[in-house]
Order: sequence, then C-alpha cells, then structure tokens
Amino acid sequence: MKELLRTNGLVLISLVEAIFAAQGLRFFVADGHMSALEGSTGFLPRRVLVADDQLASARRLLAEAGLAHELRDAP
Repeated sequence: MKELLRTNGLVLISLVEAIFAAQGLRFFVADGHMSALEGSTGFLPRRVLVADDQLASARRLLAEAGLAHELRDAP
C-alpha cells in the first residue's frame, strides 16, 4: 500500500473514506489508534493508504473532489 495523504483532520478523513467507499477503492487509515492515544494534540496525524494498483485512481478521485492540495507529493 502507498501513502496518499496525511492529516489530523477527522472531517477530511471521513470525506476521503466516503469517496473511496463509494467507488469501491481499497484503503486503510493508519495511526488512528496512535492519534487517540497521544491525546489528540495533533503531532501524530492519520495516514490514508491505498492499494498500489489503485493509487492513480485514488489520486484522480481526490483531485476531482477538489482535494488535490491534500495529497502527499501534490503537484
């Protein structure tokens, strides 16, 4: 899996999850439990990971949703 984005924004994570679930993309939100354990001070953001073979589709979906600026290594 490849890291697509990293954020502390729970609303952004929820939006990305909804977009991917609607399109049937495989994804995983990493570090959710660690973020909760550190007390939500924001120094451990959550990471959204997608399957290697769906990376291009995931990037395209987020760009179409106006979220290209959130992508890791955004152009």
